Amino acid sequence: MVRNSRPLTPTPPRMTRLQADSLLLLVALIWGSAFVAQSLGMASIGPYAFTGARFLLGALVVLPLAWRERRHAPPLQKRDLGMILGLGGLLFMGAAFQQIGIAATTVTNAGFLTALYVPLVPLLMRPVQRETPHWSIWPASLACLIGTWLLTGAGRVDINVGDLWVIASALFWALHVLYIGRVADRLAAPFTVACGQFVVVGIAGLIAALALEPLSLAPFRAAGGAILYTGLLSVGIAFTGQVVGQRHTPPADAAIILSSETVFAAVFGAWLLDERLSTAAVAGCALILVSVLAVQLLPLFRSKVGQES
Repeated sequence: MVRNSRPLTPTPPRMTRLQADSLLLLVALIWGSAFVAQSLGMASIGPYAFTGARFLLGALVVLPLAWRERRHAPPLQKRDLGMILGLGGLLFMGAAFQQIGIAATTVTNAGFLTALYVPLVPLLMRPVQRETPHWSIWPASLACLIGTWLLTGAGRVDINVGDLWVIASALFWALHVLYIGRVADRLAAPFTVACGQFVVVGIAGLIAALALEPLSLAPFRAAGGAILYTGLLSVGIAFTGQVVGQRHTPPADAAIILSSETVFAAVFGAWLLDERLSTAAVAGCALILVSVLAVQLLPLFRSKVGQES
């Protein structure tokens, strides 16, 4: 889909790997806090309308940054617009399928099944990008998936129709994680890419809602709080942060870091909703944390050993 080429705009100062990973961890924190809002929003509005509204709101949040970025940049070419459109399509499929699934399953099941994109990313890296991830990705991905399983109930995941929608969304999340950093890096315009893909998702969501869902102002008013929270924070800030951070972090590593949203969701549930964490859930949090640390530290250890030898 994307080949390395000279950026079309002046390259901005690059982040260090630690800065990029820290930004992705912040993204995971915001996503974890927004998961409950996504579920609550389904009480009064359809999944396509909810998805379209929150992503258009997110586009408005990042629009001033994108406009400033484009002021001194050359016009986007058809290929560039095609890549942004493709990213928007992947993001729409992932977000819409997940939202449809959340309406028919529990937040616990949705959180676990969404995490299936973590092992999918390294599995797809070779056929899609002809890249081989560091060996530490494989045990870290497995540990991350087991940790999420423990965190979300240790075996109490009963598959239903809603779960199948969430499982389908994991494939599109994985493809989006694979491509987003490369596209943003090629264009050297992360805010343009973020805003463009949000507009695509927003328009596609509202078109689908007009065709498939009964629309009126009342549902939007009822779901206004959830739309504002997820639009401003989950989309406008967090998804934009993902675009920026993934310019400097390999896709497989980013997937594991972003999967820590399940840990943050559990923490926010315990803090705000007085939900107690079982011993298995605490063990799951620890496994996910170890996975996140492993993909950061093991490659560095290997590099250090190589330099000393």
